[in-house]
Amino acid sequence: MRSRRNQLGINAHAARRIGYCVRHCVYSLYRRVRNTGYPLRRADAPAPPWPRVLPAYCRARAVTGILRRVPAPFPPLLTSNEVEKMLLARNAKARTLQCSLDLQRSTATVEIHESAWAWNGTRYPYPARCRERTIYYWADTEYRSVARYTSSLIKLVPTDWGAPTFEIDGIKMLPTARVSPYADAERKVALIRPQGKIILDTCGGLGYFAAWCIKGHATHVHSFEKNPDVIWLRSMNPWSPAASAALTLTQFDVTAAVTTLASNSIDAILHDPPRFGIAGELYSQGFYDQLARVLKRNGKLFHYTGTPNKLTSGRDVPNEVIGRLRKAGFATEKIGDGVLAVKP
Repeated sequence: MRSRRNQLGINAHAARRIGYCVRHCVYSLYRRVRNTGYPLRRADAPAPPWPRVLPAYCRARAVTGILRRVPAPFPPLLTSNEVEKMLLARNAKARTLQCSLDLQRSTATVEIHESAWAWNGTRYPYPARCRERTIYYWADTEYRSVARYTSSLIKLVPTDWGAPTFEIDGIKMLPTARVSPYADAERKVALIRPQGKIILDTCGGLGYFAAWCIKGHATHVHSFEKNPDVIWLRSMNPWSPAASAALTLTQFDVTAAVTTLASNSIDAILHDPPRFGIAGELYSQGFYDQLARVLKRNGKLFHYTGTPNKLTSGRDVPNEVIGRLRKAGFATEKIGDGVLAVKP
């Protein structure tokens, strides 16, 4: 019997084999990108000027967006709680265990053995030690913490809520004491009403703002994060959003990037900078003037300030922010741990 052929003259069996090979190559490329981190150029290569880097980098983002859609992009992630459950199950002679391998996003069934546990046909040894406030992944022959150290120690940190936070040199970047950092991002994004809007996400971090903007049906989110180690953490975090047509993540300094954006081109802005002592330029009058320039009339800006202790810090950061935003032309209102500003 003559085999069925498609318009290219390829029979069904050959088409399936080609499809398998393409998927395998794409997944292999994805693994190389994820394990080496961003950006997709040599680390020692000088960064070209911003107007030239955007088109090339957006092409890199488009490739990354395709790769992030490959199934099972994350390795199993372990915390001290999950390891304790495994050891208790082993001591109880249990054969299987229901636990989470993706920081409480879902539940998986793992096989429990005397010297190892198994999932999806792969056996892993039990960790020799597992510290609290640390997330581990299996890297070929050993467990490693989801952390990187270049100029600073940047670390993904588990929380009781599931969604992790991260730290830079021990300084926590997201609130976790009373609320999940993921739920906290949802509340703040709701203040700018993202539906149908083009949004500037100045400090991308783990991407929780961007995730809720996409869920809120934003037209597009332009997200910037200048630290490649933070972007690597994001690639390892199951709670961070995958690249999509609605999200552009660019590794670049937003204080330089904003100067290239057209005036009145952004519908809303989310500004969640590190504390003033780490990134004072993100609290400067010049930067706020640029945000006012690119924001459309009646556009909203949410600015996270935190609630620093005036006695210990020696300054009133929220009121300083309000003063500079008003000077830039915004009407402002204190809301929780931040400032909601509107461009009249």
